[in-house]
Amino acid sequence: MQTGSFQWMKSLNKSIILNKILNNGPISRAQIAKETNLTPPTVGSIVKELMEQEIVEESAQGTSQGGRKPTMLVINHRGFYVVGVDAGPKEIECILTDLSGKTISHFISGITLPISKEEFLETLNRCIHHLLEPHQKLKEKVIGIGVAMHGVVDVATGTALFAPNLHLRDVPIKAALEKEFNYAVKVENDARALALGEVWFGQGKESESMIAVNIGNGVGAGIAIKGKLYHGNADIAGEIGHMTIDLHGKQCECGNKGCLQTVVSGPGIAERAIEGLDNGEKSKLQIIRDQGETVTGAMVHHVAQGGDTFAQQLLEEIGEYIGVGLTNLIHVINPSKIIIGGGVSKAGDFILEPIQNTIKQRAITEQAKQTKVVLSNLGDQATALGAVSLLLAELFERNGEIKV
Repeated sequence: MQTGSFQWMKSLNKSIILNKILNNGPISRAQIAKETNLTPPTVGSIVKELMEQEIVEESAQGTSQGGRKPTMLVINHRGFYVVGVDAGPKEIECILTDLSGKTISHFISGITLPISKEEFLETLNRCIHHLLEPHQKLKEKVIGIGVAMHGVVDVATGTALFAPNLHLRDVPIKAALEKEFNYAVKVENDARALALGEVWFGQGKESESMIAVNIGNGVGAGIAIKGKLYHGNADIAGEIGHMTIDLHGKQCECGNKGCLQTVVSGPGIAERAIEGLDNGEKSKLQIIRDQGETVTGAMVHHVAQGGDTFAQQLLEEIGEYIGVGLTNLIHVINPSKIIIGGGVSKAGDFILEPIQNTIKQRAITEQAKQTKVVLSNLGDQATALGAVSLLLAELFERNGEIKV
């Protein structure tokens, strides 16, 4: 779908009707007219157009109120498709989904460092082309591309201002992809995209205020208030990975010392494990290390699951550090729920309880101590699904006000 068609769907009356069907469907034409104050002929005409565009379809008949049974309307989730891109620091994952978030196809491309802006954009283009190549019949029904990019993103221009793990600045992602594919493109910080994905597809649907924390190779958070992302004055809201927790700590990729990210990220966990082994700690990790394998955060979790005491204690300590960071967030934002995603969240069986206990010990009120902390249930493609939700949030509004 070209960008002009996307804008057509966003026109005011169409948006009102689309959102009414999304949030309240199955729903009749008469009920839409009653609840939106649009005239029945207007509703009928627009619904006809939306059905011709195959974004709305008729479902079973509703209950009669004295006359004949009304025909109910629902969103045709299979009518259009979205490309979601998780542009991580080590690989680029692309998924093709329908409007319900169901994955039709996915493709992953590795990133080799060092990499230039041009090479990064070429890798993005190539990944999306590979994703779409087997689905030629669906290409005309793609409403756009969402990109979840790590680091600081200028959302208005779709530019990656600073991607610390790739050592790149000012990457014009939106402009490059729109030129290559002629689709609408939305670019967002990966943690904020994850938060929006939780609002649309995960555990953030009914939350008044929610924070999604992405802990993997880096650490970031997305803040959603009434289903809308909060960006801050300079698009850096949620950069909790660069919250200083030790003035004399390790050097972070951002240039500062003692950032939370240096402790609780996957690489940070691996580094702490290696330091422990160097100091004489007994662990199965040393056997793996002696065999020439590189110690990773995932490996620490694996041996912890096998009963390794050192690895278990290390992950519990990591949970305490995460709990300190989240307590700070609770004192500033006071969310109703915190959702933890990213690779490190897979160690939830060791980190979740220490996180919750730390919050109970450190939060300043009884209600704050009870802040709900859960693990994301969206799986490995959570961030890519968040990228998909960027387009859905632009086209629809979930239980919110209509965009004009």
